[in-house]
Amino acid sequence: MNIADYLSGFPAFMAHFILAIGYLVAYLAIYTAVTRHDELALLKQGNVAAAIALGGSVLGFSLPLAASVEYSESIVDNALWAMVSLVVQIGVYLLIKLPMRDLNRRIENGEIATALIFAALSISAGQLAAASMTT
Repeated sequence: MNIADYLSGFPAFMAHFILAIGYLVAYLAIYTAVTRHDELALLKQGNVAAAIALGGSVLGFSLPLAASVEYSESIVDNALWAMVSLVVQIGVYLLIKLPMRDLNRRIENGEIATALIFAALSISAGQLAAASMTT
């Protein structure tokens, strides 16, 4: 086998990777627009709760996003499942807010316990969404 054989999959790798990064950026933009608190300002202030909540949400989105890359049959298939993943994870945030109406205020106030449960729920939902893509 020569180097060209090894690199034959590189264009597909780049296409899927760029798509995934694009969706990750889109997710961050949408998520930070939907929340009522300014994540970047809170992070600059050293708000650990905001970092935990945002990190958990990003992980919760990246799990099904990675599954969409792994299990998709084409770049279009990947893009569609990535969009589903984005909608699901934003939906998860909105569902978590139903019983935790003061979620944003508590994160702004730096409440670690609230941020941890939010992150755990976001990651759990992402893991379930990722597993659901394998069937």
